[in-house]
Amino acid sequence: MAVQVPKSKPLTIKPSYSYPSEKMAVVTRLVKDRAVVIFSKSSCCICHSIKTLICSFGANPTVYELDERPDGQQIEKELIALGCKPSVPAVFIGQELVGGSNEIMSLHLKGKLVPMLIKERAIWL
Repeated sequence: MAVQVPKSKPLTIKPSYSYPSEKMAVVTRLVKDRAVVIFSKSSCCICHSIKTLICSFGANPTVYELDERPDGQQIEKELIALGCKPSVPAVFIGQELVGGSNEIMSLHLKGKLVPMLIKERAIWL
């Protein structure tokens, strides 16, 4: 018997009942007006792989290393509240939370990652 997995949709960060804007203030501010943002930790090998993958297409993501920032713990709490488990890597494309490494690799294997990057003008072909 096949199990159907629901398709995940990117999550746009907007104030809502479950995630009030004041709880997401730091993440919202950091992703605003940026084509690609990656929240990472400098010691995370999976984070490094995701950054390398996205850069390999010619994108220049804004990368925030949470373990090197004084507000890193606050950002990590916000990412967890948004549903990022584990909290890093967390990739935002066009101010929308796309997800972590599983979601990014899945999009890449389905041929959907590059079109997303093109749509948000993170890369030009």
